[in-house]
Amino acid sequence: MVTPFATAAPALVSPGLDLELSFSEALQGFGLSPQAAHLLWLPLPMLLVLVAAVVGVLVTVWLERKISAAVQQRIGPEYAGALGVLQPLADGLKLLVKEDVIPARADGLLFTLGPVLVVVPVILSWLIVPFGQNLLISNVGVGIFLWISLSSVQPIGLLMSGYASNNKYSLLGGLRAAAQSISYEIPLALSVLAIVMMSNSLSTIDIVDQQTGAGLLSWNVWRQPVGFLIFWICALAECERLPFDLPEAEEELVAGYQTEYAGMKFALFYLGSYINLVLSALLVSVLYLGGWGFPIPVEWLAGWLGQSVDAPLVQVITGTVGIVMTVLKAYLLVFLAILLRWTTPRVRIDQLLDLGWKFLLPLSLVNLLVTAALKLAFPVAFGG
Repeated sequence: MVTPFATAAPALVSPGLDLELSFSEALQGFGLSPQAAHLLWLPLPMLLVLVAAVVGVLVTVWLERKISAAVQQRIGPEYAGALGVLQPLADGLKLLVKEDVIPARADGLLFTLGPVLVVVPVILSWLIVPFGQNLLISNVGVGIFLWISLSSVQPIGLLMSGYASNNKYSLLGGLRAAAQSISYEIPLALSVLAIVMMSNSLSTIDIVDQQTGAGLLSWNVWRQPVGFLIFWICALAECERLPFDLPEAEEELVAGYQTEYAGMKFALFYLGSYINLVLSALLVSVLYLGGWGFPIPVEWLAGWLGQSVDAPLVQVITGTVGIVMTVLKAYLLVFLAILLRWTTPRVRIDQLLDLGWKFLLPLSLVNLLVTAALKLAFPVAFGG
């Protein structure tokens, strides 16, 4: 009998498709050495990550415009392509050709490095996002720790941008961004630590494997409902989405750390914000919603098709379904984030900090202690 909360993937589950191995074998078939095939493979993952991140931003920007229009009973973009799907490209082209201005008394080096420090760590974090058993760029054993480390670099770029602008509103926005990030990174890390404790691993692959025992019932959201809410609230704050967009509050700070930026430098802030939103949604999908896991176990699907789980047909179907499920779950969360932006008022800075330090931090600590107790009391269900 399969337990509702299996602690590891069943032995029958196949390791799945291996893109690097298939690519290397194909090139070796043309006479290339394994070393040459590996060298040709190396740039492809980063290119794939960059393309996936940019496409995710374009889709999210279009959804933001259409969903906000629907919420406010407007039409939204409809002239740039069918249903306005080319509107994000038009926005990008406009930012690309705008004049890049650096204020006269600004620190030119820091002013330029700030947006780079904001967007590069977010793109690098996509390396650890799995879309299948082997459908990820880098299966590092400390993937979650790497993501938390990279996410802590972004506030440095925001503070650097605000300081280098030589503008009091920009400086206040940078200081707010740093304070907000520090306040919400700690409860976010503690909520992730509870998942790591149950999975006995920092690898995103192992965390998803731990949720594949019984389909929908084995997802972590049922064992960590409080951790799920803490993580999602903190992720919205880290992405500076309403009601937590205090660093760029237009009514108070003009546009915060973005005030003096134009052209492609401003576009990098814009890009980093939306890439971070999609990345956060993907990580919620991986940590709490079973990642690439289908609500129906793979063994049932293989049985219906009359194939073994190692059969190529089953592997292709499960790989395709895995990508679709991961993206579908992530964009459901993106949809909720967009709805929150257009239906909730902005909080004050003191309310934002109080929520992080006085409510979410103690709650995440209690959630971690309760998870440890449940792990000891019910090791079968909580990964003992």
